[in-house]
Amino acid sequence: MTRSRKERIIKDLPSKLVFLTGPRQVGKTWLAHDIAGEFERPVYLNYDRLQDRVIILNEAWLASTDLLIFDEIHKMPEWKGYLKGIFDTRNEGLRIIVTGSARLDFFRQAGDSLAGRCFTHRLFPFSIGELAAADYPADIDRLMSRGGFPEPFLAEDDAWARRWRNQYVNGLVREDVLDFENISDFKSLKLCLELLRSRTGSPVSYSSIARDIGIAPNTVKKYIQIFEALCIVFRVTPFSGSPGQGNIARSLLKEPKIYFYDTGMVEGDEGAKFENLAALALAKEAAAAEDVRGTNAALHYLRTKDGREADFCYVENGAIRFLAEAKLSDSAINKNLYYFCEKYQVPGVQIVKNLKRERRQDRIEVRDAAAYFRELE
Repeated sequence: MTRSRKERIIKDLPSKLVFLTGPRQVGKTWLAHDIAGEFERPVYLNYDRLQDRVIILNEAWLASTDLLIFDEIHKMPEWKGYLKGIFDTRNEGLRIIVTGSARLDFFRQAGDSLAGRCFTHRLFPFSIGELAAADYPADIDRLMSRGGFPEPFLAEDDAWARRWRNQYVNGLVREDVLDFENISDFKSLKLCLELLRSRTGSPVSYSSIARDIGIAPNTVKKYIQIFEALCIVFRVTPFSGSPGQGNIARSLLKEPKIYFYDTGMVEGDEGAKFENLAALALAKEAAAAEDVRGTNAALHYLRTKDGREADFCYVENGAIRFLAEAKLSDSAINKNLYYFCEKYQVPGVQIVKNLKRERRQDRIEVRDAAAYFRELE
């Protein structure tokens, strides 16, 4: 299946080095090889492979090479300086893609030696929008149960998908996390991840999780930062307001909400899984706005101290573009969504999984989830 970012990456390659980042096993290497099929003399080099490492260190590819794909090169000492030199002295017809584990983008940002030389494309799991664009059946229930990672989503049966996920979770914790940072308390880290799986979509209290596990709140915060850097989870934080929309910050709680890149990891009812799916679709849209259209975009939520909450607050260039609520079957306008939309004079959308008829009331659209998600990235 052709990934939606393919043509956009190809358009960027003549002028920039392209970083292809995203969660483990989301299809980054597959996409890089698919793009290589559009070139006459591509070369794929994986730093983990000894023979490829020798070629990388000696810059021993042929001068006629028109596409270089570097995989896992962030494991090479001084890799950013190496890439800077390769890019600055490349032949006119040479294009470069850099891909690897999720932490590649984290380490790339820790320095500016590549500033002005690269564009980043963040690859997300399959979404309804991407599946529909590729003329593939867009099944919400399948995405909710299996997640949008290619292997489990495309698997022939649910049992295979469950086996994949068990291997995936163990690999994340035992390999990627421990490779990312030296963690001495392996058991508490795994417990933290398990607790997050059962608290998807709820404001996360570091102190509460710390008490449940028996560790310090700062340790919980550190674990979540690692999970986020490795694209296991993403945080949705409270929106703090913008000029013309009042001082929202004073009324909001500070706790983030945690969602998973793999919806299949969510341990909860259908409502929790659907909310995670909606969060992932909106986060993917925000990433596309930044990576492709150059618009500053972010996903937040609203929640006041008296309990009013809007699930999602989509922000562009520091201002609310729209508010959103995810519902399984309730077509009645959510009163809190209506309150916020009227108070801040912004549009709203209520995304409903099981809806008989779409409609509009004042500033709020009630949309069928499948139809609405098809309009996103």
